[in-house]
Amino acid sequence: MKGFSVTHYCTHIGNERFAWFASTGSKSRINFLELLRAGHDAYTLNEAALAYMAEHKLPGAQLQALTSLAPAAWTGQAAWQALLAQQTITDPRHVRVVTEGALLGTVVAHGVAPDLAILSDDAGQFDVLIHALCWIHAERVLAKLLGFNAPQRAALASTRSELWAIYDALKAYKKAPDVLTAAAIEARFGKLCATRTGYASLDQALKRMRRNQAELLRVLQRPELPLHNNLSESDIRDYVKKRKISGSTRSPSGRRCRDTFASLKKTCRKNGLSFWKYLEDRIFGWHRIAPLGQWIFEGPPTASIP
Repeated sequence: MKGFSVTHYCTHIGNERFAWFASTGSKSRINFLELLRAGHDAYTLNEAALAYMAEHKLPGAQLQALTSLAPAAWTGQAAWQALLAQQTITDPRHVRVVTEGALLGTVVAHGVAPDLAILSDDAGQFDVLIHALCWIHAERVLAKLLGFNAPQRAALASTRSELWAIYDALKAYKKAPDVLTAAAIEARFGKLCATRTGYASLDQALKRMRRNQAELLRVLQRPELPLHNNLSESDIRDYVKKRKISGSTRSPSGRRCRDTFASLKKTCRKNGLSFWKYLEDRIFGWHRIAPLGQWIFEGPPTASIP
């Protein structure tokens, strides 16, 4: 058997109740949206798709032409490529934006809520639907700065102290949200990011935080959201350790097997279910254990597992 040498990237999707892993040859936004399609191979023009294309500045003539076709769907990549050719959409950026929009349209058409929040570490491919950013990753930029003299080090220490104070305020807000507190936190964050310390690297980092303000403060509109993606980091750590020890897989089927079993194992553990008992139940065809989807949505059943 030939070695499976193609470079792959692992995408983790999950929350407190489930974890899902998929290794693919790309980490683009198109790849992420294809994963969110969950096996469907349609490209859909609907309200969500057209809104995405408009937001990403698709030229008006092309947007109008596609709008006249909606609602509609095309099954398979060949049919989609034929549509792009028919509409003379050939510019690489336009092809990308239209394809991303149509994939998002399929995701929404198959039941994903348009207001689903996706929390990430600021990797660009995850900036879809309602995007929120991890505070730990955002502050990590400051943590890497050292300062070359006493004023720079003092400015850095003061900025990091204020940033963590805002973080603590956000944690308190999640427990008791109210409009006045949200406005005060937003103003405090804006004031911090507008500060010019004279330390160029620190000022650039603060400018970037200002650009990401809406995503870093997403919890002000959605208090149920976490402020960091430590859960995702924890989920994928076990996966990465095993991959390093084993030297990865040698075939596409091996890769799918690894991803599938890692997803099942982590999901079972999150729901207090023995992974071994789950495997026994499925391998021997007993089906005494409810489907994992039921565990995720409804919680553990009241009856004990034999």
